[in-house]
Amino acid sequence: MSILMGIIQGVAEFLPISSSGHLALFQAFFGMENVEESHLFFTVLLHFGTLVSVCLVYWRDIVEMIREFFLGIASLAGKKGTGATPPPARRLVMLIIVATLPLFVMVLFQDALESLFSNVILVSCALIATGFILFFSDRLAHGRKSAKNATVADALIVGCGQAIAVIPGLSRSGTTISVGMLRGFDRNFAVRFSFLMSLPAVLGANILSLKSALETGFDHSLLPVYLVGVVVAAVVGYFAIRLVKLLADQGKFGKFAYYCWGVGLGSLIAGIVKMAVLH
Repeated sequence: MSILMGIIQGVAEFLPISSSGHLALFQAFFGMENVEESHLFFTVLLHFGTLVSVCLVYWRDIVEMIREFFLGIASLAGKKGTGATPPPARRLVMLIIVATLPLFVMVLFQDALESLFSNVILVSCALIATGFILFFSDRLAHGRKSAKNATVADALIVGCGQAIAVIPGLSRSGTTISVGMLRGFDRNFAVRFSFLMSLPAVLGANILSLKSALETGFDHSLLPVYLVGVVVAAVVGYFAIRLVKLLADQGKFGKFAYYCWGVGLGSLIAGIVKMAVLH
């Protein structure tokens, strides 16, 4: 089971099919509400596993960004070179910080957003909307913007896309990559920026969840089993990111649209039937 959960986490977290949407539908149709609660610690560990995936794929960027972050602080403290054009890695740090800001606004609506997970109709419609986002993203002209010339406005708009994608059924990666391409990002940079900007958001959310998980407690004898799932999630996630990069570059990102439409329409019909039967 831990291996299966690791595979699902690695695939759904990075492919533009909305992992939150799938979780909401599983909870609604298969009564899995208590599964995640009883294995909250394992769920948090799986998310950390997929964070490792991003670090493995983009480790050079991350190391360079950390280096430039501290050099930038030192430069500001010493008031040296503040008028010079910052290196791309330092600009990338700035852009990611800006892109993360809209998420703080969504924290104000946390309770309302959590209630959406039980709304099958909304989740289904959001999955269908994700399909349209992916479908039309392939038809956008290839942009040329990179970390060198992407603007603060670009980062803020992509960040707004990430904030809106907290709605279950909307794919975070699909939305942010598509918005990036709409803003003229080079396709490779759109994917790179999307996954790098997920690091502070996912890390912050997981740290908060980890606190709750530790307070809830977990079966220490299952820790080796949990770690197997984490490793599987990291490995599968690594290849999932590689696949997204390849398909986006080839203009085949929209292939996932048909899957989202199928799942969205299927769950929409099932949700309507379920409501009719209950009433």
